[in-house]
Amino acid sequence: MGWFSKDPLQIIAFHSYGTDTHLYARGRAIEDESIDLSKKGLLRLLINSYKRFETDEVKNTKLKLTLSDGRTFYTTTDKHGYFLVDVQTNGLEALTNNEGWLPYVISYDNQPKNRSIKNNNRFPGEMLIPSNTATFGIASDIDDTILHTGVTSKLKWRLLLNTFFKRAERRSPLEGASDFYHMLHRGVSGENSNPLFYVSHSPWNLYRYLELFLKKNNFPKGPILLRRFSAIFGKKSKSEKPQKQKEIINLLQTYPKMPFILIGDSGEHDADIYIEIAQSHPDRILAIYLRSVKHHKRMMRIRGLFDSYKTTPALLVEDSQEAIEHAREHKFIR
Repeated sequence: MGWFSKDPLQIIAFHSYGTDTHLYARGRAIEDESIDLSKKGLLRLLINSYKRFETDEVKNTKLKLTLSDGRTFYTTTDKHGYFLVDVQTNGLEALTNNEGWLPYVISYDNQPKNRSIKNNNRFPGEMLIPSNTATFGIASDIDDTILHTGVTSKLKWRLLLNTFFKRAERRSPLEGASDFYHMLHRGVSGENSNPLFYVSHSPWNLYRYLELFLKKNNFPKGPILLRRFSAIFGKKSKSEKPQKQKEIINLLQTYPKMPFILIGDSGEHDADIYIEIAQSHPDRILAIYLRSVKHHKRMMRIRGLFDSYKTTPALLVEDSQEAIEHAREHKFIR
């Protein structure tokens, strides 16, 4: 192959969400850097971390999405390799499995010159269409809500240590979080199939890492909604909303008849974001759960916010059991 041979191309399809008439699929076309998340050892962890952020994107390239009934849709990657298929169509729900997941295949429309493509140019993707049995949706943060990250540590050193020096399989979920999320997913009947949406300020570069963490720790399957790495450093206007807030508002607009439970932590800005959403949509937010973090000043500020906030049931919890008891009392779970 030689030192200067080019890596084969691949497409990473992110778990997304839509409706019976709205196909909404997104992902990224990049070179395959052979990241093996199962490999152990400090050097391998450092190499994998470097590869996750030093990506070679396939830009301005035409892709084809194919549904199981043969329908095809086309899109073109942007300058960072991201793609979006956002079209109105019909009859998507009939193509879903019993959990509401719509399968599709994404591929390069034409073989780029002198480049090999993995998987015979067939890359699987899935889009969630919530079940008719769902009574509410759940939008949950990831960092320090279900995954120990240390986002509140001084200079964020613990966050960096956990992200770059720990394999996804070794990352610790917060105790009881997986059980609580399965209870919410099943709902008060035990068979509701309430959809989970994982919304985080982490970059898309960590998508596969977080997907593996959720799977290994038995969290309910759901779309993982992140943001572009470049957006972390870009300047924002004072009126621009955080990406997490935009994603949750889009969920509310996509499913106008579905109420939501919002789950986060008190370490960053979840309280401010969730309260603003609830005040703007008071009939759509059933409850807000914020997991307490060990940061005195931030906890004092959050308690002050919650003391004066009466629009929606809002609870600061020390552990999952407190949230379970509250959810059971309000008949969100059995």
